[in-house]
Amino acid sequence: MALCYPMAVGLNKVPKVTKHVNKPRHSRCRRCLTKHSKFMRNMIQKVCGFAPYEWHAMELLKVSKDGGWGNGSNKRALKFIKKRVGTHIHAKRKL
Repeated sequence: MALCYPMAVGLNKVPKVTKHVNKPRHSRCRRCLTKHSKFMRNMIQKVCGFAPYEWHAMELLKVSKDGGWGNGSNKRALKFIKKRVGTHIHAKRKL
């Protein structure tokens, strides 16, 4: 004989609860720039200007856009920055 009222048996033992959604931790957003840090970097860039290796990379890019015999200069600039910065991904971000 079946029960005609609900009984707490099996997987339905616990009461229904709405799950609380937490904000992601700060460590999860490590690669994302905050508004403040973006503003500060921009300010420092305006005050200090570019580093010498950045100027050299910009010159390599200018040569590649002119056409001329330096068509592979995009790759050359990337290789140059990679040597200075350390990793390929950081170099691509700089370029």
